[in-house]
Amino acid sequence: MTIKDVCEKFDVSADTLRYYEKVGLINPVPKENGIRKYGKPELDNIEFVLCMRSAGIPVDVLAEYIKLVRDGEHTAEQRRNMLIEQRVILKEKLDDMQKAYEKLNYKIDVYYSKINPIEEKLINKK
Repeated sequence: MTIKDVCEKFDVSADTLRYYEKVGLINPVPKENGIRKYGKPELDNIEFVLCMRSAGIPVDVLAEYIKLVRDGEHTAEQRRNMLIEQRVILKEKLDDMQKAYEKLNYKIDVYYSKINPIEEKLINKK
């Protein structure tokens, strides 16, 4: 796949893909005649990185994690600990988002309770 194909597949910009490659989040992509050619390993790598980024994992943390993956199995415990730490942070964010979601639902319900009686009065006047 070309960079354009990958951009369309993952809804990400070419600049983002090149940046991720530059900072080591994705492995250097093989080139043919100067054009990046993405295969399954690269696509799997990109999918993982985008998933982790969408979970809010910072680029520097993710870059360190990927460096450890490349360093080999002896870093497994360190990687696991990094992921556990990120899971704790993500859970806190999810809890905050759940609270905000509940507050939004409450406020919407308040408006429904205010608007519905007014609409009923208007309908009954006709």
